[in-house]
Amino acid sequence: MTAARARGRATRGRSSRTEEVQQRIKQLILERGLAVGDPMPTEFELVDELDVSRNSLREALKALQAVGIVEIKHGFGMYVGSMSLGALVDELTFHARISKRQGRDDLAHLVDVREVLERGLVEQVIDRGLAAGTTELDEIMRRMDDEARAGFVTPETDRLFHELLYQPLANPIVNQLLGAFWDVYRTLQHDLAPVEQQAADVAQGHRDIYEALRSGDRSAAATAMAAHFRGIRARLEARAD
Repeated sequence: MTAARARGRATRGRSSRTEEVQQRIKQLILERGLAVGDPMPTEFELVDELDVSRNSLREALKALQAVGIVEIKHGFGMYVGSMSLGALVDELTFHARISKRQGRDDLAHLVDVREVLERGLVEQVIDRGLAAGTTELDEIMRRMDDEARAGFVTPETDRLFHELLYQPLANPIVNQLLGAFWDVYRTLQHDLAPVEQQAADVAQGHRDIYEALRSGDRSAAATAMAAHFRGIRARLEARAD
């Protein structure tokens, strides 16, 4: 066996052991009924309980920390982590940047997914009769109008508008997933063409969605959302030219 093949087998062996330890740690969390933020056993206790080497444990914990399952606070201990899509954002951003070389445009595909998701979500809000009482959304719409009159709608206001649209659904995964899509898009914004749309038009596009939501008009909401995403696609097409 060549040295290279031997190293490859050793690497695969370590990877397999690390994945096994990861699964055992996750199983331990479930079996003990631990919740987000709950303290976990110490590293020493886990080495003893799982009967694994310290190196294998540390590799597994590092991998679990990267995906938000474990949170390590140096000097304080280990805790069950909260849901994080940071790894997904990094992966989508990376592949969006290299996809053009393979004849794809993953950023455009991501926008397609986001549109389908948002159109379905706004229809859910309307169908469930949850559009009333959106005080925070009212305030954000007023802020966007004020910004538009000043000549520029900030990305922060734009993002918060979309988050508040679906807040009545009380689904925490929705905003995390949409936030991940948003983070990828904003990270890649330097690849996009400059925004040519006037601030007043940006605000009006959002107001069309807002008014359709408040009136409970499902068809108008779908039309307004489609128009909003046409503007995003126009930037992507300008980037490609």
